[in-house]
Amino acid sequence: MLTTDTLTHLWVNLGWPLTRLLLFLAVGLLVALVIESLNWTKKLAVIARPLTRFGHLSPLTGASFSMCFFSGIAANTMLAEGYDTKKLSRRELILANLFNSLPNNFLHLPTTFFIAVPIIKGAAFIYLGLTVGAALFRTLVITVLARLLLPATNTGEIAQADPSTEQRPSFRAALQKGLQRFRRRIRKIISYTAPIYILFYFLNEAGFFSATQRFMTEHLSWLSWLSPQAISIITFQVAAEFTAGLAAAGALLAAGSMSSREIVLALLVGNILSSPIRAVRHQYPYYAGIFSPGLAAQLILFSQGFRAISIVLVTIVYYYMTL
Repeated sequence: MLTTDTLTHLWVNLGWPLTRLLLFLAVGLLVALVIESLNWTKKLAVIARPLTRFGHLSPLTGASFSMCFFSGIAANTMLAEGYDTKKLSRRELILANLFNSLPNNFLHLPTTFFIAVPIIKGAAFIYLGLTVGAALFRTLVITVLARLLLPATNTGEIAQADPSTEQRPSFRAALQKGLQRFRRRIRKIISYTAPIYILFYFLNEAGFFSATQRFMTEHLSWLSWLSPQAISIITFQVAAEFTAGLAAAGALLAAGSMSSREIVLALLVGNILSSPIRAVRHQYPYYAGIFSPGLAAQLILFSQGFRAISIVLVTIVYYYMTL
């Protein structure tokens, strides 16, 4: 029989986080569907138009890019809806998901900034500048790849419609249409997201992710080019959370045991090593609800692989520029 403590633990660590995630997913889905029903896609796409035009990307991808500055869930929902309705090919869907690297980075930047600056001072500006630079690099590379891989006719929808013939539904009509589609989509999202989230919760409780992170931290001998203090920061960052790595870095910086350069390099390496596990653990449950489970795994694999490559490149550049 479940005790009160067990029920409280389940609610705090599983019930409430899952409920909150589903609420965010529901809001993101509804917002995306209403925006599409209002025919606002072209208006949102204006921000990214120079990049989408060059990259032969559709207005829907541009709208998702703009939306991603405010909500990653809503942006991904727009892409999923476009893919399901055949407005996006599978190739463009993958490229669009990668294209959103820059706004997705900016979405989390304020929180990271206000945590990092008080702890590691000036090193935070360098670290965040390098990670934003890596995100910008990813977006620009994807724009070039999209130009090579997608047909030029893909941007045809960007042309402005004739005002006399363009349909402008009322907000009420768009909301009703969005709610009808919302009811169909939310059932699918919950049917995938909830079971996968619960499975990942019990895997975490069983120590699966902790064991994986321990394995990674125990096999860091190839990082001999870094100091032992830097290895300790990476260990905290991989085994715990980013803030744990920051706390360790702040203590070592304050004690004068490490320079800002060493701190930045350690945080970049920790970022590369810790992100894939966290992506699988935190992103996959809701990605599998928005997209199909197989497609979700493919999108995360591409995004994390490309992300790791870009951060490796900026780490190498920073390492040699500061010798």
